[in-house]
Amino acid sequence: MHSDSKRPIVIAGPCLVESRDVIMQVAETLATVVRDMPVDLVLKGSYRKANRTSAGSFQGIGDQAALELLHQAGKLIGVPTLTDIHADHEAAFAAQYVDVLQIPAFLSRQTSLLEAAAATGRIVNIKKAQFMAPDDMAKAAEKATQAGATNVWLTERGTSFGYHDLVVDYRSLVIMKQTGLPVIFDATHSVQQPSIGSQSGGRREFIPALARAAAAVGIDGLFFETHPDPANAKSDAATQLPLAEVQSFLSQVLSYWHG
Repeated sequence: MHSDSKRPIVIAGPCLVESRDVIMQVAETLATVVRDMPVDLVLKGSYRKANRTSAGSFQGIGDQAALELLHQAGKLIGVPTLTDIHADHEAAFAAQYVDVLQIPAFLSRQTSLLEAAAATGRIVNIKKAQFMAPDDMAKAAEKATQAGATNVWLTERGTSFGYHDLVVDYRSLVIMKQTGLPVIFDATHSVQQPSIGSQSGGRREFIPALARAAAAVGIDGLFFETHPDPANAKSDAATQLPLAEVQSFLSQVLSYWHG
C-alpha cells in the first residue's frame, strides 16, 4: 500500500457505512476476491454523507458508530481503511479509526482541511475537484506535504461538463503523474450525473470501460464503490458497482493495467 509498492492500490467499499451487515459483507467479499490478485486492498466507507443533493437524504448512522464498524471490518480482513473528512476538527477524530484520510473533491482547495489531515500522520488522499485543472493538484499536495504529510495520493473523479454531468479527461492522469505521487482513478464517481433530480444519478454501465482506459493510460490505484444491492443503497444508488460483479470487474481492469 505504500507509495513505493509496485502493486496497484484498490480502494473499494460501500459509499456509506450504512449498517454492520453491509460493511461486513462487502469487506469479506472483497477480501475473498483480491486474495489471489496482485493488489493492495484498502477498505473504504464514509461515516457521514455531508454533501447530499436533498436536505432529507440519509446522512449516516452516527459518526462514531460508523467509524467503529469500518475499523472492525478492516481488522477482520486485515487491510487498511479509508474515510473522508469534511471539517478540520474531524481529522484527528477520524484518524483514530482509519489509515487514510480522504479530502472530498469539493473541499480539495481547503488549506486548513489539508493541513489538519496532514497533521494526523495518516496517508492523505486528495480528490481532484470537478472544477480544478489537473496541474493545480500539485498545489493541493504541497499544502499537505508542507504540513507534514509524508504519503499523499491524488484521485481523479471526473470534471464538470455543463450541468448535471461529468467527463473524464485522461490527460489529467498523465499530468498528475508528473508530481511523482500515486495517482488513483475513481471509476464510480466519474460516471455520476450530479443533482440530476432529487438525488444524483449516474451511468453505471460505463464504469468498466472508464476503468480499463485509466489502467491502460497508467495509474497507481483504482477507487470504486460497491454494494450488495445498489438499488437499495442509502446513497449513490445509481453508481455503486454490484458486489457480485467485483471479481469480473477487477479481473478485466488488471488485464489492462499499465503502471
